[in-house]
Amino acid sequence: MFDWDDVRYFLAVARGGSVRAAAKRLDVNHATVLRRIAQLEKRLGAHMFEKLPSGYRLTAAGEEVLDLAIQMEASSHLLETRVFGRDQSARGLLRVTLPPFLATHLLMPDLADFARMHPDIEMEILTTGEVANLTNREADVAIRIVADRKTLPLNLHGLKGPELFSGVYMSRDRLAAWRAGTPDPIRWIAIDNRGIPDWAREGEVHTTGVPFRTPDAETQIIAVRQGIGMTKLPCFVGDADPLLVRVPGIDLPMHGTLWLLTQGETRKTKRVRLFTEFVSRSVAAYAPLLAGRSISRD
Repeated sequence: MFDWDDVRYFLAVARGGSVRAAAKRLDVNHATVLRRIAQLEKRLGAHMFEKLPSGYRLTAAGEEVLDLAIQMEASSHLLETRVFGRDQSARGLLRVTLPPFLATHLLMPDLADFARMHPDIEMEILTTGEVANLTNREADVAIRIVADRKTLPLNLHGLKGPELFSGVYMSRDRLAAWRAGTPDPIRWIAIDNRGIPDWAREGEVHTTGVPFRTPDAETQIIAVRQGIGMTKLPCFVGDADPLLVRVPGIDLPMHGTLWLLTQGETRKTKRVRLFTEFVSRSVAAYAPLLAGRSISRD
């Protein structure tokens, strides 16, 4: 008979390829993972992994166990979500995942209001751009910017919110210096490795230097404020910053649409329903800000 806790550790190592990756994913120490795997191997009378310089590789026995372990995981999640869906109390844990920009520059006052309205709901806010697996209960609600509705998973329930637009921004002082003829290069501040977009070289104000890269969104904003160059930001971020201004001559299309996503059984839970109804009203009120219509263009 499998112990589900041991199986969870087995799956984490199989998916991560190492004990270290499994420990990080499960938020435990290295020794705990090794002990759990040893317990499973002793119970089954077979080695599950072969340790190689490159990491842990499943043995033939491990490959057989993997299929059954995945089935156990699916059954466990199904049982958990069905029981969770019957919970009609306005108390307990509520996990919400959303991009960092949305949390820090738009929705945190609303999240605080919701927390004050429902003091018995324990809020866990996961700020990440990565997609959480709602079926596996990595989160109960996902607030996401979706470029194409066709990309929405079929097993999720979605509440459609406003459309979101982006703009290109630079510091007001840097734009004034450019208009005054200052020859310093205007660098493209990138948050990924895609390089400088063609349209960033062709506008009224265009980049004249090599990129300046950072993977951190808040550092990106500070770099723009410091006059390093220009960058693409959601309008609700750039328009709200008094030190920034939209770069003239560049208009970008819609960035995406805001969606509130929940899993089928989970969305029936009272605290999930309370949260999604509350946030959907909040984001609807932000529609002009998200579309970049809240201020006149400079």
